[in-house]
Amino acid sequence: MTDDRHAQLDWDETGQPRSRLFGDVYFSQASGLDETRHVFLANNHLPERFAALPAGGRLTIGETGFGTGLNFLAAWALFEASAPADARLHFVSVEKYPLRRDDLQRALALWPQLEPQSAALLRQYVGVHPGFQRLVFAAGRVTLTLLVGDALDMLPQLDARIDAWFLDGFSPAKNPQMWTPALFAELARLSAPQATLGTFTSAGFVRRGLIAAGFAMQRTPGQGRKREVLKGVFAGAPPTDTATPPAKAWYARPPAPRGHREALVIGAGLAGCASAASLAARGWRVTVLERRDDVAREASGNPQGVLYLKLSAHGTALSRLVLSGFGHTRRLLESLLRERDWAPCGVLQLAFDAAEATRQAELAAAFGEDLLQPLDRHQAEALAGVALASGGLFFPEAGWVHPPALCRSLLAHPAIRLLPHREALALRREDGEWLACAGDEVLARAPVAVLAGAAEVLRFEETRDLRLKRIRGQITRVPCTPASAALRTVLCAEGYVAPAREGEHTLGASFDFQRQDDTPSAAEHAGNLELLRQISADLGQRLAVDRLSADVLDGRVGFRCTTPDYLPVVGPLADSARFAEAYGVLARDARQLPQTPCPWLDGLYVNSGHGSRGLISAPLAAELLAAWLEDEPLPLPREVAEACHPNRFPLRRLIRGR
Repeated sequence: MTDDRHAQLDWDETGQPRSRLFGDVYFSQASGLDETRHVFLANNHLPERFAALPAGGRLTIGETGFGTGLNFLAAWALFEASAPADARLHFVSVEKYPLRRDDLQRALALWPQLEPQSAALLRQYVGVHPGFQRLVFAAGRVTLTLLVGDALDMLPQLDARIDAWFLDGFSPAKNPQMWTPALFAELARLSAPQATLGTFTSAGFVRRGLIAAGFAMQRTPGQGRKREVLKGVFAGAPPTDTATPPAKAWYARPPAPRGHREALVIGAGLAGCASAASLAARGWRVTVLERRDDVAREASGNPQGVLYLKLSAHGTALSRLVLSGFGHTRRLLESLLRERDWAPCGVLQLAFDAAEATRQAELAAAFGEDLLQPLDRHQAEALAGVALASGGLFFPEAGWVHPPALCRSLLAHPAIRLLPHREALALRREDGEWLACAGDEVLARAPVAVLAGAAEVLRFEETRDLRLKRIRGQITRVPCTPASAALRTVLCAEGYVAPAREGEHTLGASFDFQRQDDTPSAAEHAGNLELLRQISADLGQRLAVDRLSADVLDGRVGFRCTTPDYLPVVGPLADSARFAEAYGVLARDARQLPQTPCPWLDGLYVNSGHGSRGLISAPLAAELLAAWLEDEPLPLPREVAEACHPNRFPLRRLIRGR
């Protein structure tokens, strides 16, 4: 079957790749690296600009056409050679047809000069699926946001300020849809003042189109056989585009926090640990407060968590978040965890009834086989190693992880300080800092505070408009047997069972909306055993579950924290009363767009509400939170970031009157 989601390549006699679809080369056959250095690095003045970055400074490059990644790797190598040690590089690139990993490896082998960067890219080149994909290198110093899709679909979703542009789609004669007024207008919308631009083409219609969009363009000598190329500077605002709706003030970025770059994070579960790690990677000093004795003592403390994608074929905000979050977490696990704590064994979602089978057929039609593969019962059994009642969807890049190990790895940074047995009961703002208090005692203080304690964030006065609820979940730990060791992949239906870790399988998890205690119950153990029988009666027999007493089984209870729309709550918090006052007109006419600045609670942020998919969404949410704070390119489409924004709750209350 033809794969139309990846680049289809032919290789010439010198080993260089050529696009079969566009009939064009990916780089100059004479010297692609020299062309990159001249057209994109030199014509954007990057050697000088990297060297001139201030301490803690940042430069953001945007690119049309990631291709083999040559331009990114060359820019990264130059950045490492010339920028200050604490400066950061953001690279945002759009690519409709990403290369498969083996093709990418073959292409990059042509440039041994870039081997350190190439090797790092290849290690992280997993989980690259449609949408926004965040890849992090050099301990957070270099960030690649890869937008997988058509440029005119992806760039309008991007929230960023680009300092330098690389226009590197295939030749205008071969790929005219990449060189249009609509695309040039997007470049202008995203450009910082005086943003520079370089491109290999010198076509007159490209130069005129960029000038019309607000760029001052000039032809300049090319390199090698290329007589002329174009470079330019963004000289002003682009023409007004009446099709672009005005920005909504309640979703605008807050002012950058004032004061020293220190933050306190309340909660040392996965959301809190990831938030601390994302800030520390950007040069922040972070204090993490945890009411228990160590990290991951609550919902993030299960021995095995499943990296599982529950997707929609209809491109919902939640599905797009899941797809981006899966890729980010998948790459994070590969870089942080050892084999004993992370098993990329795949996840098999069983088609356990007719409705689920229909849903899976829709997903199989919407996504590529590198993400999910439909299997019949015989194929599923051969892959799983146990007998099953049905086939299902197999996610080959997924698996299980030991969440406490991930939390500990995230906090293993010299700029992060963990304070256990510190339970913050209230917040107050004093002299430009947030103080986390327990009665009269101040536990920690910093200009920025991140609330990441799941539903416990509701204890604070500042979060009273959030809609969060707790759902009790209990897992069951069952000793592995020689026969059950045959299980080779995670199996999911209404519950899940994972291959053994340290001599035990994890089964789960129950859903109880009423009970609020954290004592494991025999009834929920019995329910988990029944879920196991429904997943695989054969595996149940291999585990001898009929001889197991629910009264003596081991397990643990955690509380999922979720929202009415199942999206997490990530971003800056506003003053509730002043928000209602500023945007009260929306209660009478929701079509209004008042431009009153949002009354932010300076420096107060939240990362919560991840439900049962925290492994997927919490690490990427931490990157989103850091992007809000650092005024960086958002790692998600703006529409998805807004769907996760805390302000959606007071906004809905105004509009709907409840």
